[in-house]
Amino acid sequence: MGEGIQNSGDKRRRLRKVIQGLDEGSDIRKIQRDFGDLIAGTSPEEIAALEQQLMKEGYSPEDIQKVCDVHVAVFQEQLKKMRKTHALPGHPVHTFRQENREARKHLRRLRRAGRRLQRSGGREEFSARLAELARIEVHYQRKENQLFPFLEQVDFDGPSKVMWGKHDEIRDVFRRIRSSLEAGTAAGEVRGLTRELARKIRLMFFMEERILFPVAMRKLTERHWVIIRQGEPAIGYAWIRPGDTWDPSVVLAGQNAELQQREAEAVRKAWQRTTTAQMEEVALNVPGNEEDGDPGAEDPVVELSVGTMRVSQIDRMLKALPIDISFVDEEDRVRYYSDTPERAFPRSPGIIGRTVQNCHPPKSVHIVEEILRAFKAGEQDRADFWLTMNDRFLHIRYVALRDENGTFRGVLETGQDATDLRALRGERRLLEWGDSDTA
Repeated sequence: MGEGIQNSGDKRRRLRKVIQGLDEGSDIRKIQRDFGDLIAGTSPEEIAALEQQLMKEGYSPEDIQKVCDVHVAVFQEQLKKMRKTHALPGHPVHTFRQENREARKHLRRLRRAGRRLQRSGGREEFSARLAELARIEVHYQRKENQLFPFLEQVDFDGPSKVMWGKHDEIRDVFRRIRSSLEAGTAAGEVRGLTRELARKIRLMFFMEERILFPVAMRKLTERHWVIIRQGEPAIGYAWIRPGDTWDPSVVLAGQNAELQQREAEAVRKAWQRTTTAQMEEVALNVPGNEEDGDPGAEDPVVELSVGTMRVSQIDRMLKALPIDISFVDEEDRVRYYSDTPERAFPRSPGIIGRTVQNCHPPKSVHIVEEILRAFKAGEQDRADFWLTMNDRFLHIRYVALRDENGTFRGVLETGQDATDLRALRGERRLLEWGDSDTA
């Protein structure tokens, strides 16, 4: 990435001036002209590399987000002339594009409903259309949890962070529209917010289909796409079901054994980077493992501080807990999450091996960094947060894990929907099957 801008010190300096101009509120048309001169003869992929280099030099994703609208506007005509990369039904990129196609329909319906806000039943219709469009959140979550982690592994993390920030801008407009509806705000103001939402979502369509997806298809191997596809159901889909023309099992079978092994090893090393020392700390007792064919060899027994359990028992127990659990090791990498059926926050296999900083929106990374710093320094052992989301009361706790010598060994994160617990009243001392009595 960015082979054409290896000696790009001057371009970085000029791009800094563009960012500074945006900060100072300079004339946007002049900034666009300056940016157009800057990027003459430069591909969108190279601009993404240029922006990523600035982030490595200390600029935040928020700084680069300010440039996003400008560089898309400048590139728009050029990008429209570029051919879209082809993806078969079932391929993750094809699925993303199909969701965008449906989102365009729902966006048009929302805009039409906005024109009828002042009619009888107009606000109810608008709210229903808004809720339908809001399913695009699943599309964004799948990008954040399944696509972005693999782009990070091929040194394309800067644009991913910037795009996550743009997702959050869209989420914020959704929240503002809902608040305006609840407050009975004038129809004109609601329509203004709807126009802002439409503009941001359409910009995201353009960024995905003309920049993100083509670059991703060039940078990721078929092996990457297979793993992405296999993890998608954990997040789900917006409005559509993926096709089956592109079949992961067929893709793998079609690769010759040598290529398949080489790709698998490359992905494994890049994705599951870890220290063997941590793994060696776990003592496994495998009764009768010396003999081939022993059934215990496939379900080893783990010696715990008190008692022993088989791996399958531990896995079932963790998934049955009424809370979400995630484990981050001492190198800040996510190593585990409990795949519980009722998770408070989306999780997918794509986060395994990912740095925990990259699992959070750019605007909240500083909080994650402070928690890790305080835990590693031994200043704190726990951090608690609670919030209301979709009318549910959620509690999140981070706990520092330390060994018998007090050495930091990672972080346990728990998340719990505590709405029903919070509503409990009185006592229950006798066995009563069914839902908890909250009266």
